[in-house]
Amino acid sequence: MPGAFWIAHVTVSDDAAYAKYAALATKAIAEHGGEFLARGGRAIQKEGRAHPRNVVARFPSLEAANACYESATYQEALSHAQGASERDLVLVEALD
Repeated sequence: MPGAFWIAHVTVSDDAAYAKYAALATKAIAEHGGEFLARGGRAIQKEGRAHPRNVVARFPSLEAANACYESATYQEALSHAQGASERDLVLVEALD
């Protein structure tokens, strides 16, 4: 079964609330076998709309990535991100 990537582009507007999101999201991602490959850091925007924060996490499967998103822990995390950030998130299956 191929792995998957969780790719998020984020603009944070409330650092304190977003920190609560990040703590819970980190827990949810780990609970579903995810590991961060990029989290913030430098980026060069070549096309599309730039966000100051870019995050990439690897999961064992697309199903695991989706289960993480749907989990109670991640949904609680999202409650802190809403209104504290503008986000684009996509879950992408990796090549075999």
